[in-house]
Amino acid sequence: MKKDIRLYMFQTGILKCKENNIKMNASLDPYEIPVPWYLITHPKGNIIIDGGNSVHCAQNPLEHWGGITQVYWPVMDESEGCVEVIKNLGIDISSIKFVLQSHLHLDHTGAIGNFPNATHVVQRKEYEYAFTPDWFAAGGYIRKDFDKPNLKWQFLELNYNDEFDVYGDGVIKIIPTPGHSPGHCSFLITLPNSGSILLTVDAAYTTDHWEEKALPGFLASTVDTVRSVKKLHEYADKYDALVVTGHDPIKWGEFKKGPEEYYN
Repeated sequence: MKKDIRLYMFQTGILKCKENNIKMNASLDPYEIPVPWYLITHPKGNIIIDGGNSVHCAQNPLEHWGGITQVYWPVMDESEGCVEVIKNLGIDISSIKFVLQSHLHLDHTGAIGNFPNATHVVQRKEYEYAFTPDWFAAGGYIRKDFDKPNLKWQFLELNYNDEFDVYGDGVIKIIPTPGHSPGHCSFLITLPNSGSILLTVDAAYTTDHWEEKALPGFLASTVDTVRSVKKLHEYADKYDALVVTGHDPIKWGEFKKGPEEYYN
């Protein structure tokens, strides 16, 4: 059955912003970042990590996101929405067992409520903060994306040094990496042939963050952000993992992309 385990990498278009929105104290030059999301096929049930932008961003970004579009402008096609991608892969949307949320910022909530049998997994502290964010973070949470009726939630209450092994088989581990947001998590994916892949998500937007050359342009805690990157370096070294940063416009082009390519 291990041959059925695959990791697909997709993106829901790009966000247009300025360089200093991604790298603190950088220039005001225009900057574009990819918006990744991930699918893991698994014999115990298929899993989506995040889901990118809501498909509503392909239809009317201003109506869906409001004023934050003055900072981050999404550019995507409806065909890039996670539901349409899953269907085009020939995968039944009812087979999605879990939607794992690294956090609940607007460019990571595209899958929530769109898969009828899915349980949505997120740190409790992230969920609670999303409803009562501080003023500087409020624009990053689009409540209508995650405040939906009849959702099944599983709330994790992980301490900093904890891990959560989704299926108990070592394939998908959730790692607390606060800093970008209070309840942010990253993911260690370990595959039969490809080995370990570390999805930093927004714990490290870019290789500049990963290499400690820049702080991210948005964060909830500078100290936690820096320490979470240190922690992820320990994981990368321990597992000899391929590191996938969250929104790097250059590095993202080096990875295998679905639907044609995948890691297994």
